[in-house]
Amino acid sequence: MPKKLQYFNIGGLAEPIRYILHYTKQDFEDYRHDIDTWPDLKIKASLPYGQFPIYEEDGKVLTQTLAIAKYVSRDTELIPDDAWQRAVVESAVYTVFDYWKNVTPYFLEKDPVKKEELKKVLFDETIEYYFSRFSKHLSENGGYFSGKLSWGEFVLTGVVEASNLFLKIELEKKYPVVGATVEKIRNLPGVKEYIKARGVYKLPAKFDDKK
Repeated sequence: MPKKLQYFNIGGLAEPIRYILHYTKQDFEDYRHDIDTWPDLKIKASLPYGQFPIYEEDGKVLTQTLAIAKYVSRDTELIPDDAWQRAVVESAVYTVFDYWKNVTPYFLEKDPVKKEELKKVLFDETIEYYFSRFSKHLSENGGYFSGKLSWGEFVLTGVVEASNLFLKIELEKKYPVVGATVEKIRNLPGVKEYIKARGVYKLPAKFDDKK
């Protein structure tokens, strides 16, 4: 059976997986659901944990972005040979997702007062806390988490792009070291062509407060 990735019609948490699949030249079905009409309760009930992304292969289903990203990177140079370096990459991507866990409550919040409170903490504290450290880590390792290209930089790129879209910012301008890594990923063979064909993502209407 063909490989199949299911997510929404945006970048978000599935984009690093898409990038890895395109870079490693794996054929897959990129199935996209309409985020503006989500949740579809029937589809949601059919998912192992009620959420996307999900990855299907040979009749089996895998959930969770990081597990999927690491799995589709197997048997490629994106998984470091050295056990310590593999652990370094994993610790980095877990930290990237620690940051992202602070972002999702903001764009999901409906109450304008609470949303503004979350925004203030996110913009005044959280972003600087994490991205100053990501910048330091990358600068000390040649622009990579483990000294060479790994699946970790794909995850970082996807989260940076999602942050830019949902927060209406440009993280690369304030954190040029991170920006340089993101540009490396976006210009890799397979990824570059995919981005050109895909076009530019727009903020889903349900999350656009027009501010």
